[in-house]
Amino acid sequence: MKKSFTVILFLFFVLFTNAQDSKWTELMNGTGKVFVVIAVMLTILAGLILYLVRLDRKISRLEKNK
Repeated sequence: MKKSFTVILFLFFVLFTNAQDSKWTELMNGTGKVFVVIAVMLTILAGLILYLVRLDRKISRLEKNK
């Protein structure tokens, strides 16, 4: 689990550092909508990670009971 989280975190760092300026980025930064997009992406990512952690715990508990 830690290995996959590290890989996902590394990929996001790569995406953010390789961002190029374009008309879309100027528009999003100029109007402040980029922060809304980032907040939504982080919320979805946090939800997915929380779901996977809970699912892993449930599966581990079921495997222990066998």
